[in-house]
Amino acid sequence: MPKKIISIKANNPKYIFVVGGVMSGVGKGVTTASIGNILQARGYNVSAIKMDPYINVDAGTMNPIEHGEVFVTEDGDETDQDIGNYERFLNKNIYRENYMTTGRIYRTVIEKERNLEYKGKCVQVVPHIPQEIRRRIDVAVEKTSAEIMIIEIGGTVGEYENLLFLEAARVMKLYSPKDVLFVMVSFLPIPSKLGEMKTKPTQHAVRNLQAAGIQPDFLVARSERPLDLARKEKLSINCNVSSEAVISAPDIDSIYDIPLNFEKDNLSLRILEKLNLPVRKKVLANDDWKQMVKNSKIKDPVVKIGIVGKYFASGDFSLGDSYISVLEAIKHSAAANKVKVEITWLSAEEVEIKGVNYLKPYDGIIIPQGWGSRGSEGKIKAIKYCRENKVPYFGLCYGMQMAVIEFARNVAGLKDANSAEVDNKTKNPVIHIMPEQVELIKKKGYGGTIRLGGWPCALKSGTRLEEAYKKMGAKKTVSERHRHRYEFNNEYRKMFEDLGLVISGTSPDNKIVEAVEIKDHPFFVGVQFHPEYISRPLVPHPLFLEFIKSCKKK
Repeated sequence: MPKKIISIKANNPKYIFVVGGVMSGVGKGVTTASIGNILQARGYNVSAIKMDPYINVDAGTMNPIEHGEVFVTEDGDETDQDIGNYERFLNKNIYRENYMTTGRIYRTVIEKERNLEYKGKCVQVVPHIPQEIRRRIDVAVEKTSAEIMIIEIGGTVGEYENLLFLEAARVMKLYSPKDVLFVMVSFLPIPSKLGEMKTKPTQHAVRNLQAAGIQPDFLVARSERPLDLARKEKLSINCNVSSEAVISAPDIDSIYDIPLNFEKDNLSLRILEKLNLPVRKKVLANDDWKQMVKNSKIKDPVVKIGIVGKYFASGDFSLGDSYISVLEAIKHSAAANKVKVEITWLSAEEVEIKGVNYLKPYDGIIIPQGWGSRGSEGKIKAIKYCRENKVPYFGLCYGMQMAVIEFARNVAGLKDANSAEVDNKTKNPVIHIMPEQVELIKKKGYGGTIRLGGWPCALKSGTRLEEAYKKMGAKKTVSERHRHRYEFNNEYRKMFEDLGLVISGTSPDNKIVEAVEIKDHPFFVGVQFHPEYISRPLVPHPLFLEFIKSCKKK
């Protein structure tokens, strides 16, 4: 028997690898999250890992238009947006141990080699890179005590970038065949001129996976319409899987329908049978989930929300993935408030050009995260409109900073007030760089150095902020996730408070302004943190709940 190059843990947790076929964006992330959801509903402790094939050490330095939202974990890791889906569907925190990139793997192996941890061996791509991948999987399993770990491999089968992740998975299957299974999520196109669903691209994708030494156990067939029996049988015979293991996954209105749709094909029971695990709960414990999905399909009343940002234009297309956590947090609170929400993406630059009449159709405005000067004046115009016309406004991170600038210019009379990020020559930098960031910027220390992760926020008594959290049972201090380098300049704090700006949340030592609001307004709140990151379908964030409620009243 050859020496095992990848260890197997003694307690035999189960592993499900999710891979993609044909094209990107096919839904591996929500498939991974949904499988976790239904297995959790069967009574198992489930967690999830994302393996990203890019060389970046983390997602923090990537353009959100190109890659989608950067999601921030409680322990301050900047990750792919799929980690956010895992948290939402599993209703639990996912930590940095559950996220890895090719860059992160190689950096660790090189550091070990420099530290002589390989004891003079020739360090090679194989076996040392797959071994490091497996070590990280073991660390994540130990951290989460997962009985079933679901592992999404980024990219598409057939790309050379993810081959080493596939190699690690192949060897795990080799040495522990009863504990590892594979799910391929693939796309079945329906060419408009043919009108027939085509299976051939998926057949080729499966052969690419087989060429890497892996046979899929399940196929999740993504398509515009449900899979028919003929297509199931064709995929079965050509891809070497049983027809029962071909799961139909048609386009749907809400991603939260996916776990329920999977159970139409008894996917959780089939997975448990394949892994030789007992069925702990014969009836799925998902009544709350079903009710949430039902509420999300309410048609009336309709609330119209405008999101003013700059990270969704890509050529002729608008991409909501740049703000996906904001979008989902709105949906969670809409379902809880029993309203239908219509969301419109509004370019900040267009608001700047077209003026505030552009905003009149909307019951509420959100300005989410952002960086730099582009579109900032349009955002300030939108905030002024909301403040003066009693339109519910919710500013997230950069959205809070822009609200402070608007107040400084139009209430305090500081006409040149700005953020030092936008104009470093302004005489009134009401938003300035955090002191500890100055040296980092000089040294070009950009990656992973900003204020990240969960930080405590002390709530001021008698504020809208405290009222919202109190309804959810929160105490005087809450934990919220951050991702910023600039902050409120405390030199202007007393002036603004005297003029009516309420500082409703601060760091416990009272040094960092975490939230501002305005009295005598239906809802005007800006927060330095990102409440969208911790909103869950079954536990909507209290500030989003109150914002949507205010929009509903309007």
